[in-house]
Amino acid sequence: MARNESILDNPLGVATRFASGLQNAMEMARLGRLERSSTRTAYDVVHREPTFRLRHYAGAPAKRGHKRPAIILVPPLMISAEVYDISPEGSAVASLLAHDVDPWVVDFGAPERQEGGLRRTLADHVLAVSRAIDHVREELGTDAHLAGYSQGGMFCYETAAYRRCAGIASLITFGSPVDVQRQLIPGIPDEVAATIVRGAGRLVSASFARTSVPAWLSRTVFKLISPAKEIRNQLEFLTGLYDRETVTRREGQRRFLSSEGWVAWPGPALQEFVDQFVVNNRLFSGGFVIEGRTLTLADITCPVLTFVGTRDEIARPAWVRAIREAAPHADVYERTLDAGHFALVVGSKAMRDTWPTVVRWLQWRSGQGKRPASVLPAAAAATRPRATKMEPEPTAVAEVAVGLGRDLVGALGEVLGDGVQTLGTLARNAAYQLPRLARLSGVRRDTRIGMGLTLTEQAAAAPDSTFFLFGGRAMSYAASNRRVDAVVRGLIHIGVRPGEHVGVYMNSRPSALAVTTAINRLGAVAVLLRPDGDLRRELALGEVEHLIADPDHAAHARSVLGHTVYVLGGGAKPRTLAAGLYDMERIDPDTVGVPEWYEPSPGRSEDVAFVLFSGRGEGTRANRITNRRWALSAFGTASAAAMTSGDTVYNWTPIQHPTGLLVAISGALAGGARLALANGFDAASFWEEVRRYGASIVFYAGTMCHALVDAPADPSERTHPVRLFAGSGMPTPIWKRLVERFGPVGVLEFYASTEGNAILANVSGQKVGSVGRPLPGSADVAVADYDPRKCSLVHDASGFCRAVTPGKNGLLLARVDRERGALEAKPLRSVFEKGDAWYATGDLFNADADGDFRLVDHLADVIYHRSGPLPSVPIEEVVWEVDGVSLAAAYGVRLDGAGHEVPVAAVVMRRGARLDPELLHARVERDLGRHARPIVVKVVDHLPMTDGYRILKQPLRAAGITTRDCNDTTWWYDDAGRTYRPLDVKSLDRLKKRAAGTPGKATRRQPGRRKRAGSGG
Repeated sequence: MARNESILDNPLGVATRFASGLQNAMEMARLGRLERSSTRTAYDVVHREPTFRLRHYAGAPAKRGHKRPAIILVPPLMISAEVYDISPEGSAVASLLAHDVDPWVVDFGAPERQEGGLRRTLADHVLAVSRAIDHVREELGTDAHLAGYSQGGMFCYETAAYRRCAGIASLITFGSPVDVQRQLIPGIPDEVAATIVRGAGRLVSASFARTSVPAWLSRTVFKLISPAKEIRNQLEFLTGLYDRETVTRREGQRRFLSSEGWVAWPGPALQEFVDQFVVNNRLFSGGFVIEGRTLTLADITCPVLTFVGTRDEIARPAWVRAIREAAPHADVYERTLDAGHFALVVGSKAMRDTWPTVVRWLQWRSGQGKRPASVLPAAAAATRPRATKMEPEPTAVAEVAVGLGRDLVGALGEVLGDGVQTLGTLARNAAYQLPRLARLSGVRRDTRIGMGLTLTEQAAAAPDSTFFLFGGRAMSYAASNRRVDAVVRGLIHIGVRPGEHVGVYMNSRPSALAVTTAINRLGAVAVLLRPDGDLRRELALGEVEHLIADPDHAAHARSVLGHTVYVLGGGAKPRTLAAGLYDMERIDPDTVGVPEWYEPSPGRSEDVAFVLFSGRGEGTRANRITNRRWALSAFGTASAAAMTSGDTVYNWTPIQHPTGLLVAISGALAGGARLALANGFDAASFWEEVRRYGASIVFYAGTMCHALVDAPADPSERTHPVRLFAGSGMPTPIWKRLVERFGPVGVLEFYASTEGNAILANVSGQKVGSVGRPLPGSADVAVADYDPRKCSLVHDASGFCRAVTPGKNGLLLARVDRERGALEAKPLRSVFEKGDAWYATGDLFNADADGDFRLVDHLADVIYHRSGPLPSVPIEEVVWEVDGVSLAAAYGVRLDGAGHEVPVAAVVMRRGARLDPELLHARVERDLGRHARPIVVKVVDHLPMTDGYRILKQPLRAAGITTRDCNDTTWWYDDAGRTYRPLDVKSLDRLKKRAAGTPGKATRRQPGRRKRAGSGG
């Protein structure tokens, strides 16, 4: 009111302002600006390449004896390099020069005006920044500081990861987002909002894959993001048009934002940017690909200073601050400003706060001053109260509407709670999973399906998408498919034909995966030989006709086989192999004629595709896997794990192991996900590799994860991209510790029968220790009443077997489906009704009232106690829960003269831990019945394992309990004293006499004489 009264009281002043404003407006309409020319800071172009020019703003010479810190400034893609030198009053480079800093600027130019500019990729820009660092470093002989605004800061992060910080003194970013899927919409779970963003991102990516974003569109989108601010700026400009001096001072900034500062965004670069950093959020999770290399911000070790604008709508504070989680090995600092996105680097606030802070930071990092008081370590900055909040301002109808909409959506989220997230997850899963389930349900005996065919389909659907990751390198689906086709021609050249058995004797490596897929595409059978197995026995059982080995195993294979062994892999350079070894890498696929009989991927559902091996020595067994069984495992895994193209599967299980080939590798292929193949398991490098590949799903086997939960704390494990651990055979105690230590993370436990097509999965992960229910498309299962004493099913008066009630233990059976595949072994017939057929799995299970199944024990591991059969798994799980125990195994031992077994446990302690007999006694007395309490507990250095990290109990049972165990690391259960005591010779004799004094009621059948499970009494 006071302002209106002053205006009315001075009509002459109003008229004068109006006249001045009109004159200035007419001049702008005629010339396009108020001043006739713009003055910018002088620079030299010191280096030119097709993708960029490097500017050097020399300024005054450095003072004697003083070496100026150098800084390289990187602009975003859509904005020109003049963002750092808009006008004399708003020039970042002028401010830096005035404070004795040596500025260099990377200029990407205007792509629309440069030859090939609109075809540039994201990698082109990152490599340009890297080469600029090399040039400055060569010129100065010292490291330079690297700084970038908005997306330019993202380029700086990527370049630092690419170079492992070589040549970079520190990183400085202004409003550069790292995690764009965090806190997207207030009140709405991130998972739901991220689903929307991913969908929109894919649409944008597809729309601009073969074109570019013109400058005018970038400018318009920028203004629409904050419409209230744009309206306010226009009003301030119009109402202040009379003040020529003020308008002239701001003219450079106005023209930059309204027209001159914008350039086109190349389509390929935009597509990569959206796919990697918006849809898949790989800057935060890791695993982004630059020039075929997989990278992670966890490789950044130099100091980082990030500027955060509390009013930044384009790079929200939570997105920017995520750098401290994505780069756990770097010292991250923060400078918070009450500013929007553009004001972080341009304008009076930037000249007053941003660039002086940068100068003081450079001086501090160069040892010429103290850390700026306004720059705080990221952890301290995170706990500091914020003076302002990003809230909708009531200055524009559009922004008010946005605010109301946000509030409405937030309120809906509060009302629905977890239901919103559940609905979002279901909607996302349905889009991916329903086609997979439909495909499984349509598989019949003559359906063409297989590993080679699926790779062809994925390569046709997404040829440029990354599929295979190994050793820090990346390969697309199309490139992987071409490699497999080349190996197919190599197989034809050496004489392989459809139906023949081809041995693959290799470690887990790219060539092993390529040749296995190629064998399947040719229609032959891949026999996966175990590098640590009995090669001679497996060659015979697998009926191998051709043998292909990697260089590490070729010589041994030749000595065993006695004739030609074909060598594949590791042949990038010329080499000379020993006699009897044929180098397949020297075969030129283009010169191999394709015979008329060749049909790509001819395999039908019922055809045998692979041969895998289980057991050791005389117990070695060949398991024949049909294409249908492969498809059930592959598509079932992809469905159960809710895999999408944004997932990266990390597999450390051998390719010869069912979890490796059928679940992890094939699941990733069927799910269209990326596959990162580890060359063996190493807990020390696990988190580093997980971040490098951006792994979201990690596959395990057996007790493998115990090394992770026992390992020392790693900074990289605090925030990681893993959402799911998946595999089979994880003991319940390890499961609990895994979730407690690395959560929030899910566990997807599978179970697959050796015969039949029964595959169960704990999809929800809610019931720890459960294997869940059968996957859609797998065989029906039932838990039948079983008598371990007689090693047979229990039949009623009618002669049929009965299913057990919920909670009771029985033998798991898998129904034979004659319509969907050929019989793999001799089944049991007329089990529950006349004419039915079932496979006996050899495993004891129970099911709860909800229909979820739980493994109780393998029949071979049941302890035959005088009171009756005792499952070993419940015993070892109780012992496992004792503090300090890393691994545990329960098994039966027959002491001298006894006709029955007593329960014994062997444990491995975590490093530095000792077994506490009081805690052990308290635990077993509370949770185990009297007969199930282990009579002896041995502390050992290690437990025998299969190559699938499952504990071998037969060697432990065979070792028994002898006088060698009478030491202070073996404990015996004193029933009378109700405690555990160290075992000595006297105590051992006492245990033997006690066991021999009572005749055994249940006697274990001798190996080789036990009846087949379910064969009757």
